[in-house]
Amino acid sequence: MDVKEASALMRLLGDEARLRLLRLLAREALNVTELTAVMGLAQSGVSRHLGLLKEAKLVTEERSGNFTWYRLNSDVQADAGAYTTVWPWLSATFDAATAATRADDARLEEVRRLRRENFDQHGGGDERSQLVPGRSWVAWSRALGLLLPAVDVADLGCGSGYLTIEAAHWARRVYAVDRSADVLARAKQMALRRKVKNITWKRGELEKVPLADESIDIAIASQALHHAQEPETALSEALRILRPGGRLLVLDLRQHDEAWVQDTLGDQWLGFSASQLEALITAAGFEKVTVRSGTKKAGDPFVVLIAAGTRPS
Repeated sequence: MDVKEASALMRLLGDEARLRLLRLLAREALNVTELTAVMGLAQSGVSRHLGLLKEAKLVTEERSGNFTWYRLNSDVQADAGAYTTVWPWLSATFDAATAATRADDARLEEVRRLRRENFDQHGGGDERSQLVPGRSWVAWSRALGLLLPAVDVADLGCGSGYLTIEAAHWARRVYAVDRSADVLARAKQMALRRKVKNITWKRGELEKVPLADESIDIAIASQALHHAQEPETALSEALRILRPGGRLLVLDLRQHDEAWVQDTLGDQWLGFSASQLEALITAAGFEKVTVRSGTKKAGDPFVVLIAAGTRPS
């Protein structure tokens, strides 16, 4: 590599986003959608950086199924050809943990979790090599919903609305509540595209839910409670809107140490321990409170707690 080539390579590597991309691709082959989710950048930006890295032969791409997968060029790690002495420097840089790289690693684990939970491509044990047409979590969840009576559901902190729309498949009506007008507008557009009509969208806070007393059969708070300024008040509001005998369902993060989520994602709380969550729900006035852990994988900082409670009759 001559001085001109070395200068061009140094300029290319003098960008934080491109270094983060290379660091991720040294760990895992990823597609553009996954890289966008992990890095929190616009898809156009990720694609532009990938194009430059591919042009410099630092990154390779391969087509598989409906996706194009990117990975670090194996020659870089092998210290081969023009990359002699480049990898030791990159490797040392990648090993230096920062707030940004810790956040990238945590989100990469989320990508891996989503892959594992995709029944169409992944199974457990001997099932990994089996092709089972039509097997999916979405179909299974909708099937379970058919066992429920016609109910009115409140999705508290509905966010992008994916769970709202799924609940609408089996609920009589879903009331979707979120504090962000922009988020609600995007969720509403998605519901329109999918022709789901039994959803009422309402802007409001978890601590002051814009629904009448005793008007709901099931209140859901999925990954919402750790965004609440006052979780105790939010749970009391859920109790207020439930009819006697109504059920509360909470999905939230178990207590963790990933402090970057507070600045990056606006989290107010770093999750809750199982005993904390049980105590909060009980103190709000619910009975028959149950708290369980979701799936967990070594190295994944995020574990989901699943909790349920009943409003006394």
